[in-house]
Amino acid sequence: MRSTILKRTSRWLGASALALLVGIGGVSTAFVMTGQAATAQVQNAAQIIVPEATQPHAGFADLVEAVKPAVVSILVEAEESPRNVQRRGGEFNFNFPDLPEDHPFHDFFDQFGDQFGRQGPRGEQAPRHFMAAGSGFVISPDGYIVTNNHVVENATKVTVVFDDGTEQVAEIVGTDERTDLAVVKIEGTDLPFVNFETEASRVGDWVVAVGNPFGLGGTVTVGVISGSGRNIGGSNYGDFLQIDAAVNTGNSGGPAFNTKGEVVGVNTAIYSPNGGNVGIAFAIPAATVKGIVQQLIDSGTVTRGYLGVGIQDVTRDIADGVGLSEAKGAIVSNVAEDGPAGPAGVKSGDIITAVDGDAIDDALDLSRTIAGKSPDSTVELTVWRDGAETRLSVQLGTLNEEQVAQADQGQSPVPPAPLPAETSVGLTLVPNADGSGGLLIQNVEPDSAAAEKGLAVGDAILEVNNTPVNSLDEFEAALDAVKAQGRNTALIKASRDGNDRFIGLPLAAE
Repeated sequence: MRSTILKRTSRWLGASALALLVGIGGVSTAFVMTGQAATAQVQNAAQIIVPEATQPHAGFADLVEAVKPAVVSILVEAEESPRNVQRRGGEFNFNFPDLPEDHPFHDFFDQFGDQFGRQGPRGEQAPRHFMAAGSGFVISPDGYIVTNNHVVENATKVTVVFDDGTEQVAEIVGTDERTDLAVVKIEGTDLPFVNFETEASRVGDWVVAVGNPFGLGGTVTVGVISGSGRNIGGSNYGDFLQIDAAVNTGNSGGPAFNTKGEVVGVNTAIYSPNGGNVGIAFAIPAATVKGIVQQLIDSGTVTRGYLGVGIQDVTRDIADGVGLSEAKGAIVSNVAEDGPAGPAGVKSGDIITAVDGDAIDDALDLSRTIAGKSPDSTVELTVWRDGAETRLSVQLGTLNEEQVAQADQGQSPVPPAPLPAETSVGLTLVPNADGSGGLLIQNVEPDSAAAEKGLAVGDAILEVNNTPVNSLDEFEAALDAVKAQGRNTALIKASRDGNDRFIGLPLAAE
């Protein structure tokens, strides 16, 4: 792997315990039968029957021998844009304006300075040149090769090296930063290639990783799929396989095979406290790779569906606040201007529970689902609003970074106005000074539920249960309305630093 290393503090890496009780408390019933069924076998309904595992009878040598000709090492010559660097983080800026022109240090700096990020003889910053190595695999007889985006990023030259030592300069066909995938191409008409899996692998299945760790091309490691659907951070569309086959620096972009010699995923990241393998690696699943790669081959870019909403997970408190039985779906924190969701009737506070009938688990699931739809296609959203389900049809747009930024922008907090007032939930609120709406928090009682849920001084309270609040009376009336509905949690829409979010705020019992 290159530098995609997860921190120890990744939340999902915490330990958990699961107790599985099998066949306890079952009821046995005696039957009296005649004929061939005279003896009945009684089995508890909860008993688990595990099918016999298929064991490889002769290791993986035949598989490896078959697929290795299609696995390549990728050598990259790259150049980073100039950056002004000071002496921090181990880098040095050689900038001595009073140094005489004939001083011998000038020759030293001119010869070696660009290795340390220094400025050139005339004050310009020299670009940093470097070499890197990764892995890849051929997917077609005419020379299309899959690798990671971070392997070929900033590349000025890409060289593909086959297992037999054959080298060829490759052209970058297209890259996709969001999924960390790239396609390069070499010349050829009858090259060895491999296929993607036809049936999704499962947790516990064997995987064989082949790649170029530390420049040692053709290295083979074996393990199993340890988990699926992993969200490793830094990716809005992550749905990674976790594998325990040894993966290290240089394996990036290489394939993980199943026992049929089909590509299960593309190795892309590791979790490590020290940069080395600790048995936790991540691969982009084949189902994701196939769609992205085909778009890159066809057009050199990837287009994704765009809904035009800011979203967040539905917590248990939020679900209680809106009357949802399960804490699932994605709640809309704001709707982007000129986006497709607004004209279709999507509102802030809506909870999207399904797309085209497929249930949505959380915000990441919604992002993946919409991104997988074609721009200009029409989708049906199932929305929970005001205690009931409704359905909305939305014609999706095309995702770009400017739209993402717009969708994530909310209302900015306004400087506090005078005359703050205390509320029944441990908040001291004041109306916006410019009268634009909402209430600003001037104080939070340390032991209150509001403090526990993360509300802080300077946050803006915009809505309570999807009702705008602009005064203390409106705020308290909205809380009373929640209690009148028999609920003990209020859905609060708050804003911090221009970002809107929803919070389920527990209310004290009367």
